Amino acid sequence: MQAYLEFEKQVADLEGKIRELQSMGDDDSTVNLDDDISRLKTKSQQALSDLYKKLNPWQKTQVARHPDRPHFKDYALALIDEFQPLAGDRGFAEDHAIQTGIGRFRGRSIAVIGHEKGNDTQSRLKHNFGMARPEGYRKAVRIMHLAERFGIPVLSLVDTAGAYPGIGAEERGQAEAIARSTEACLNLKVPMISLIIGEGGSGGAIAIAAASRVYMLEHAIYSVISPEGAASILWRDATRAQEAATSMKITAQDLKQLGIIDGIVEEPIGGAHRDSQAAFIAAGDMIEKGLAEFDGMEPDAILNARRKKFLAIGRNL
Repeated sequence: MQAYLEFEKQVADLEGKIRELQSMGDDDSTVNLDDDISRLKTKSQQALSDLYKKLNPWQKTQVARHPDRPHFKDYALALIDEFQPLAGDRGFAEDHAIQTGIGRFRGRSIAVIGHEKGNDTQSRLKHNFGMARPEGYRKAVRIMHLAERFGIPVLSLVDTAGAYPGIGAEERGQAEAIARSTEACLNLKVPMISLIIGEGGSGGAIAIAAASRVYMLEHAIYSVISPEGAASILWRDATRAQEAATSMKITAQDLKQLGIIDGIVEEPIGGAHRDSQAAFIAAGDMIEKGLAEFDGMEPDAILNARRKKFLAIGRNL
């Protein structure tokens, strides 16, 4: 059954009535409720469309965190053919929060890196809710260097609340691992496309998102800290997260206007979780468009273009 967010009560009520009528029709074949069901479906779809056209930043945060929203494995399965997972950082261990591999995207070889949150209790624990440890970022660096060696582009799918802040992670050099991964992104001489599919939180996100092109799904968020974290620091009150979300400019629309990201992938009405196949197609089209911009470019030109892109952020030209 569809999981509804707190601001979707009107839609939930309408779709509940639709299910009731459908159940009544199934129980009594002599009753024809098709017209009523059709009318309610139209009303529900219109309500959903109107609602999602005017989401505020906090509501977008809730959509980005929706438990049914497609994750890395869903995108990899839908977009990457012949996907071959690669594991381990060759130094300490395998980190399950960051998944990597190679495969083919619409006919071209590609290396893939991304956060996996998991979709049930067991898988969320296995993947540490998408919060990577240092070995995850060192694995990402290994895959980036591998891609550069063979001259194939890199695709990163970002979906994390942030890097794991545990004692063990800090003892193993979490800050340095994030910095090294960010550096590896910036120094690649092959194209790198990053797509923020859910949450893009803090250094845990930028470590695999300092790319040639950075795109966001329409209802994704991208921020230096979570709204709850910002509210706790600024006002010592995590309940003011909604106020923080509005002030921080974390939505795709705000970030596109500020020049932080390069494009927005339109989501199906009601979010990617309501029609994942449509989301996959739209994401694939944007990724293909981004990669095509670098066809025929020399390695040094690709590197310099990425550096200029990031140096230009925040400048008054």
